Formats: sequence, C-alpha cells, structure tokens
Amino acid sequence: MDFSEFKLNENGLIPVIVQDYKTSEVLMMAYMNEDAFENTVKTGRMTYYSRSRKCLWVKGETSGHFQYVRSLSADCDRDTLLAKVEQVGAACHTGNRSCFYTTIVGTDYDVKSPLQIFESVYDTILDRRQNPKEGSYTNYLFDKGLDKILKKVGEEATEIVIAAKNPNPEEVKYEIADFLYHAMVLMVERGVTWEDITEELADR
Repeated sequence: MDFSEFKLNENGLIPVIVQDYKTSEVLMMAYMNEDAFENTVKTGRMTYYSRSRKCLWVKGETSGHFQYVRSLSADCDRDTLLAKVEQVGAACHTGNRSCFYTTIVGTDYDVKSPLQIFESVYDTILDRRQNPKEGSYTNYLFDKGLDKILKKVGEEATEIVIAAKNPNPEEVKYEIADFLYHAMVLMVERGVTWEDITEELADR
C-alpha cells in the first residue's frame, strides 16, 4: 500500500499504534510522515516523525531499544496504522515497558492473557525490589537473600506434589500459583525475564 492512500491529519501525519507482536500489549502511539513510513518499510525498524523536534527518529537510535517490524496494518478508514513489533527493552522513555502504564480504571492487563498477567506480577515484584515497601513479603524475601528465596521455591514445589496427591484440584491451583510467584521472585533476583523464558521455550 502506498502512503498516498492513507488519510492524513492536518499536519500530513498518520498516527501509529504499536503493539508487542507476542502479547498484543499496546506499547506506545506515535506519528509517521511519508519519509518515516518509507524508512520503516525499507529498514524493518520503526521510524517516526517527531512533532516536537520536527524530524525523523528511529526508535531506539539513542537508547538501543529498537522496534523491529513484524507487521503493519491500516484500519478500515485508512487513517490509523497498527504496527506489531518485536520490542527490545522498554518502549517508553521513562523506562517502562509500555507508555500506557498509568491505570485509571480496572486492571492494566487482559485477564485472559497468561503472559500479560505474568509480566504484570513480575513488574510489581521488580518495583518492590527497586522501591521497597514496608511490610512487603516480597521485600522480606529480597532482604533475606538468595538462599531464602531458593528455600521457598523448593518448599512450594514440594507442596505442589503433595497437593496433586489430594482429590481437591483447588489445592493444586493454589500451590502452583504460589510456586510461580516465588519463581518470579527468583527470576528478578537473578535478572531473568519472561521474555528470556518464552524465547527459551520457543527454541525447544
């Protein structure tokens, strides 16, 4: 599709909504002019038009947080683009994964998307480590150190085995959730992300 087929705003720009191609998480919204669009298609890296600097900018050019194009789609009115990308690092200049990290109403994830839920809990654990909160059990684990975390992971794994021997499936659900939480504390402690885990699984 040629850029001339799009319906542009009064400044000759088209808005672009950017999603993670794996999770469909909305990462950011920016604008393209014709040069930005052509450069994106040519290089495979998301390129936008900065309205404040009045120039092109390749996402990640200074931060290293590039966005590699997986697909570009136009909406039915051809006045908005949807980009599904492979995001390296954070999409937001604040260091957050997504620019849409301020929740106004409801939850900030799709309760039907396991990976989004895992990443949301992981981000909360990471925030507790970076910004300790008095009385937090997560901070208690980090304060006690790796050995304490490993002990809890081992205990929770054993409790899954015990629960699985009992007839009540609710116990298995509860214990697996407990295990996953403690496993995520371990992941944060050792610097392992869900992206690392999913990439490893995809390679198998």
